[in-house]
Amino acid sequence: MAEKVVLAYSGGLDTSCILKWLLEKGYEVYCFMADVGQNENFLVAVEKALKIGAKDVIISDIKSDFVNNYIWPAIQMGLIYEERYLLGTSLARPCIATELIKIAKKLDAKYISHGATGKGNDQVRFEICSMALHPEIKIIAPWRDEEFCKKFQGRKDLLDYAKKHNIPVSATPKEPWSTDANIMHISYESGILENPKTVAPDHLYEMTKNFSETPNYPYHLEIHFNVGLPTKVKDLKWGKTYENNVEILKFLNEIGGTYGIGRIDIVENRYVGLKSRGIYETPGASILFKAHQDLELFCLDREVYRLKSYLRDRMADYVYNGYWFSPEADYTKNCLKLSQKTVDGVVVIELRSGFCRVIARESKKSLYNQELVSMDVHGNYKSEDATGFININAVRIKQYYKTFHNDDN
Repeated sequence: MAEKVVLAYSGGLDTSCILKWLLEKGYEVYCFMADVGQNENFLVAVEKALKIGAKDVIISDIKSDFVNNYIWPAIQMGLIYEERYLLGTSLARPCIATELIKIAKKLDAKYISHGATGKGNDQVRFEICSMALHPEIKIIAPWRDEEFCKKFQGRKDLLDYAKKHNIPVSATPKEPWSTDANIMHISYESGILENPKTVAPDHLYEMTKNFSETPNYPYHLEIHFNVGLPTKVKDLKWGKTYENNVEILKFLNEIGGTYGIGRIDIVENRYVGLKSRGIYETPGASILFKAHQDLELFCLDREVYRLKSYLRDRMADYVYNGYWFSPEADYTKNCLKLSQKTVDGVVVIELRSGFCRVIARESKKSLYNQELVSMDVHGNYKSEDATGFININAVRIKQYYKTFHNDDN
C-alpha cells in the first residue's frame, strides 16, 4: 500500500513538478493549499493538481488566523528584520505549517513534503515548525534529495519537465522570477533578480503603484491601538471606519498600494549563511508599523522602549529563522506583550507618494507632559538642577580627554 504524503502545494512550477515526481516515486499524494490571502485561482490549481494525479486537494482558508494570530502580534511586537523587512513570508510559515500538520494527522499521513529550496529559509521554517507540532512526522524535501537535484539543476530543467508532462505553469524563460504572496505582502526573488545590480522592472510589482502613477495629493488616516494591537482605522477623507482585522489590512493594502507605499529592495542575510536579494511589497503593514512605532515612543518609558527594542530584534530573528514555536520565542513574546500594556491611543497618518508619516497622536496613557516640557512655563522642572546633571556626566569625559588627548602628551 502506497504511503501517504501531504504536499504543501502552491500550484506553481516547483510544487507542480514535485507532485509529479512524488507520484513517480510511488507515493499517494494529497495536496494542501493554504489561503492566506494571495491572489490565487484555487479552482485552476485544484484542476491542475488532480490532472497531474493528486489523490485529493485540500484548501484551507486561514486568512483570519494569519492576520489575528501572526500579523497583528507582529505589529504589536514591532517586528522588523535587519531594520527593513517586515517578515511577510516568515510569519506565514508557522501559520501554514500548523494547518498542514492538522491535515497530516487527520489523514494519518506519515510524510509531508514541500518545495522550499535547499539554499533558503523556508525549508527551516516549515520543518522546525512541523517537528514542534508533530515530532513523529517525516519530511520529504526534494530540493535536498540527491536524485531530485541531479535531475533538476534549476528552473530551466523544471520548465522542460513541465512541458514534457503537459503541466501548465505561469513562469516563463523570459520572466522566471519566483513570487510568494499573502494578505500581508508579495516577495520576488531569483532569475534576473539574483544580480543585485539589475534594476527590477516596473511591471514586476503587483500590490503597489509606481511612484509616477500615484496621486499628487495627501491622504489622511486615523489608526487606533489598544495594548499595541490595531483595533480600528478611520478613513478621514470619506469618513468610513474599519474594525475587522482582515478588512483593516485589506483597506490599508489598497490605499497604501495606491500611494506606492511599502516597497523595499534588499540584500538580506539568510539563516543558512547566504546573502540573497529580495524585493518586497508590504503596503498595509508598513503603515501600521509606522503608526505603532510612533505610539510606542509616545507612551513607553525610555528605558522600557530600549529594552523592548532589543527583545524585538531577537524575536525578529526567531521568526525569520523559523523558531516561532520555541521556548525562546514563547518567552520573548510574553515579554514584548507585557511592554505593550500602556500602548493605547490614536495616530494620524499622512500618505504621500512612496512614503507615510505620522502627523498627530493622542493617548490617555502617554508619558508626555506638555506643561513639563513647555518652553513657555517652568512647570515642576527646575532648570538650575541641570547644572549638576551636566557636571556629573562630564566627569568621565573630562578625565578621558585629559588623559589621552592632552596636547602635552
